[in-house]
Amino acid sequence: MRIGVLTGGGDCPGLNAVIRAAVRKGTKEYGHEFVGFRYGWKGPIEGITQPLDWDSVENILDQGGTILHSSRTNPYKIEGGVEAIKKNMADLGVDALIAIGGEDTLGVATKLTADGVNCVGVPKTIDNDLSGTDYTFGFDTAVNIATEAIDRLWTTADSHDRCIVVEIMGRHAGWMTLHAGIAGGANVTLIPEVAFDIEKVAAFVKERKEAGKATIVAVSEGAHAQEGMVLKDGEVDAFGHVKLGGVGDWVAAQIKERADIETRAIILGHLQRGGTPTAFDRVLATRLGLEAADAVEEGDFGKMMALQGTNVVRIPIHEGTDVLKTVPVERYADAEVFFGV
Repeated sequence: MRIGVLTGGGDCPGLNAVIRAAVRKGTKEYGHEFVGFRYGWKGPIEGITQPLDWDSVENILDQGGTILHSSRTNPYKIEGGVEAIKKNMADLGVDALIAIGGEDTLGVATKLTADGVNCVGVPKTIDNDLSGTDYTFGFDTAVNIATEAIDRLWTTADSHDRCIVVEIMGRHAGWMTLHAGIAGGANVTLIPEVAFDIEKVAAFVKERKEAGKATIVAVSEGAHAQEGMVLKDGEVDAFGHVKLGGVGDWVAAQIKERADIETRAIILGHLQRGGTPTAFDRVLATRLGLEAADAVEEGDFGKMMALQGTNVVRIPIHEGTDVLKTVPVERYADAEVFFGV
């Protein structure tokens, strides 16, 4: 069997570990041949490939990013995109696809499965917002990066009695901001699941200032005040997602104006995607890649590899993407988290 592998959407630490595991098991144990499709779904649409064999994946376990490169291409938004994928797979002798990605990439895999393309999915996102799996690889690395940033910002905040607002990725789910906020000891944690009251946030910061204390505010890029969401522009990607960002600067400006406190904003941005994956993400990505190779060998298509408890299981791909996995705020009522309300 000849198997195609692609990575779609935003890059994240651990992608190469999945590729490595799937290729190594598939070639050694099952005798399959692999081909890499470059630039996400653009690869099978345009027939852009690169070889994937034992030697090409041997030393990529600890590398961040993806050796296959990525894009946010949506074949269902391109005229003839699906037909081009089927034709190129047939011309290249590719029998099945392992799609490694998040909500959008796996959403395409779900549709392609219904359209007769043999697909299995591996969940990837630093946002940890896919349902059916307890954790997605990339999340642990990104949280550790954000936590280290908060740790470092505490020293400068304390030195100047400042308020520092840290904007963290996560789109419409607050998992990364919540975990980094708790781990880094942030005083205020603003996430998309709770519309915050900027007056209460500013009053809280002012109270701490008057007590001689600095303040760290962790805010998700998708967080919004009760007045509405703050956006830099209305740019939309191929999957209809509005480009987020800007709420950190807005929160900092509002705190400075309302509380008359020197406030700085730091946007971590793509720092959270870069660098080497943590040990947890390397192990999780490897386990998911091995299971993906097994699923293809068994012809168990239309399935997503998922971590449930300590077990890697297979679930229908659509179960991972039908509903966004958001933070159940009530579970963190006793965690000393101030959500700004």
